[in-house]
Amino acid sequence: MKSQIRSVVVLGALVICAALAGTAGAGAARAETSATITPSLSPDRLGARAQLTLAIAFTGGTLGVPDALQRSVLKFPAGLSLDIPNLRSCSPARLQLRGVSGCPTQSRIGSGHAVAESYLGSQLTVESATLWVFLGPLHNLQPTVEIFGEAYAPLGEQMVLTANGLTYPAPYGEGLDLSLPPIPTVPHGSNASILTFSLTIGSNRRRSADANAVLVPSRCPAGGFPFAAEFTYVDGSSGRALATVPCPTMTKRK
Repeated sequence: MKSQIRSVVVLGALVICAALAGTAGAGAARAETSATITPSLSPDRLGARAQLTLAIAFTGGTLGVPDALQRSVLKFPAGLSLDIPNLRSCSPARLQLRGVSGCPTQSRIGSGHAVAESYLGSQLTVESATLWVFLGPLHNLQPTVEIFGEAYAPLGEQMVLTANGLTYPAPYGEGLDLSLPPIPTVPHGSNASILTFSLTIGSNRRRSADANAVLVPSRCPAGGFPFAAEFTYVDGSSGRALATVPCPTMTKRK
């Protein structure tokens, strides 16, 4: 069971943020919402204990504000996993009640930052949020990832999201599936909309054997490590984004 959790959890995290996209006012000119993903590994070395950083950016939507996200699925390369030496978890109820400080230190697997926009009346407001990612409890014998997001100004907002672990066919391995409700701002106002975010999972500290870290496969498939994301929006539209981390130089490929 521990190895199953390791292989699924990483990836963690990384859904968190995509989960926070929003909408602007109805009736205005709009363009279809689209997204891009940019993954990176540090160190970029086969077999390394590393950090995985994933950046997601949304564009389009009403008045340039992306549509609200209803569901997000992230797929990660086969063999990419998260090593958790001291297995601990944190429940969404505990996060909601006590916040980040209420979770065991060993359950934290990542952190990040997001920039959001929303309309308050006719005024477009920009808000920054800090993100924390934790290993959650098992659900139907599958691991989960808990995401705690907190924005401070101008509105101030906290949210806990849960992503469920799934397995996908090659060239992917583990992935995360997240459904989410609308994210309100003020009564009769538009929902908040994430424009960009970046999330880093794991640690690359060589001397810290107890740190949670992403385990990079010892071999790289031809063409590099593939990542994929699928997004479904509240208006019924959907989109997909693909990206590849190139194979490290001077390494043996499959």
